[in-house]
Amino acid sequence: MGRQTLDLAGIYPPIPTPFDSDGRLYAPALTENLRRWNQYQLRGYAVLGSNGELVLLSEQERLSVLRIARDAILPDRLMIAGTGCQSTGATVELTKNAAAIGADAALVVTPSYYRGLMTKHALREHFHAVAESSPIPIILYNIPSCTGIDLDAETVAALAEHENIIGIKDSGGNVIKMAEIGRLTGPDFQVLAGSASFLLPALSVGAVGGILALANIAPAQCLQIRQDFLDQKWEQARQMQMRMIPANTAVTRKWGVPAVKAALDMLGMYGGPARPPLLPLSDEKTRKLREILRQARILPEGDVRGGKKAW
Repeated sequence: MGRQTLDLAGIYPPIPTPFDSDGRLYAPALTENLRRWNQYQLRGYAVLGSNGELVLLSEQERLSVLRIARDAILPDRLMIAGTGCQSTGATVELTKNAAAIGADAALVVTPSYYRGLMTKHALREHFHAVAESSPIPIILYNIPSCTGIDLDAETVAALAEHENIIGIKDSGGNVIKMAEIGRLTGPDFQVLAGSASFLLPALSVGAVGGILALANIAPAQCLQIRQDFLDQKWEQARQMQMRMIPANTAVTRKWGVPAVKAALDMLGMYGGPARPPLLPLSDEKTRKLREILRQARILPEGDVRGGKKAW
């Protein structure tokens, strides 16, 4: 096969999947949101990630989202498809289908339903089977808050020896571990921060960018942190990093996907409802979120509505 190469350096929003008021996939909203995001110098998009509610979609819906997204994403932007399922066979099948639709790489989350049995050997067999069968490069996805499994640096380094496993999105927040992954793997294996709360620290230990929920609602700010880092404008980067942390916390650990969607609505994009069992934000949480976004200067201070509605 030969070692796969794909430059992942940059910022990616893990885009939400829009649903209409009846809970059905809302294709026009996805296309319009991507048109808006395309105006920023993003490296690409993670489609069907955690924020895309992958686990709440049917197989047909997953393929539809990928097709709609690929058509709307600019040709020079990467589409990273979330293809991780609980079984190895289903992951292989979805990865192949994503490649056929035009995905540039697959983001494969750790299988976790039987997490007590997910030994290093079991995980190696799983990821190797997916990588062997995949026509596109594989990016590992470590998100212990959802899976209950935290891939350690040694396991990641062992997996990185496979020529078709080119990187990792690490949402665990352990920057020391990220540095150790870089030390053990070398320059051909790329680390992406999995949250904007530690984007700057991750960049400082060798991460090449990030797949960041916050980039859905604050793409310019996330891009600025990385650019200031590259330009060695350390204080500017630090200030922006600190300003973004409360907003990032609100749309990740605190209120999650429903908050990302509510924030998009506030910004005049389309957020819409999350899919049950996820619940919409209460009025009180929505009010608090709006204030957090104002303080971060993501929303204008004087905007009592929270953005001009486009839908």
